[in-house]
This record gives sequence, C-alpha cells and structure tokens, in this order.
Amino acid sequence: MIADPNDDVLNGVRVLVVEDEAAISMLLEDMLLDFGCAVVGPAARLSSALEMAAQETFEVAILDVNVAGEPIYPVAEAIAKRDLPLVFSTGYGGAGIREPFRDRPVVQKPFSQAELKRTLIGAIRAARA
Repeated sequence: MIADPNDDVLNGVRVLVVEDEAAISMLLEDMLLDFGCAVVGPAARLSSALEMAAQETFEVAILDVNVAGEPIYPVAEAIAKRDLPLVFSTGYGGAGIREPFRDRPVVQKPFSQAELKRTLIGAIRAARA
C-alpha cells in the first residue's frame, strides 16, 4: 500500500523512539515533530526502552535494532504483545532482522524524512486494517 506523503494520519500520533545515537535520535525527533507526532522517549538503553514499551501510551514505535550493543528484540516482543505496530531502524537492512519480526517494516539508515513518513503511515494503516 502506497502512503500519500500529504496524508495527515501521523498528526497527533504518539511515537515511541528507541535510539542510542544522540544525533540520530535528535534527527528522528525533528522529523516526527514535523509530521505532527508526539515523541515518547527517546530511550537510549534497553532497560528504559523495556519500561517504556510496557508502561507508556503510544500508537507506533521506531526501534533501533542494536541499542548500546544489545539486540532490541525483547522490546519488540513487549510491543507485539500489546498489538502495536513497530518499525525497525537499522544500518544493516531488512536481512538483519530476526524471526518472527521479518515481516515488520524497516527503514534503512540513513533514511529520508519522506521514507520515514511513508513507512510509519504504512505500519499504522496495516495495524488498523
């Protein structure tokens, strides 16, 4: 499904951000704010990400696959248990995503604002379908 880049699906959406690189985290936050999203986090460590995944209110999550040297999959599992959509962010591409998450959307670093928006809208729409 192709997302219209002018779509306002993201306006007001709360997005959990898990990213350990400060520069990428700030860039992500800026992009999300441009889309009209509210940023939850960001979490830069697995422990805080797990806590936020279990306790915070959000509609979608963007997860760096490797957070401070630790794989993000426990956080992805916590989000999946809540039936919430998630997007992986990685420099390694979709091939590096473990089962059972290979069907989840991936944005390859470095990604454009348009690519992030398209991927987030697609993830939200797929979860609502």
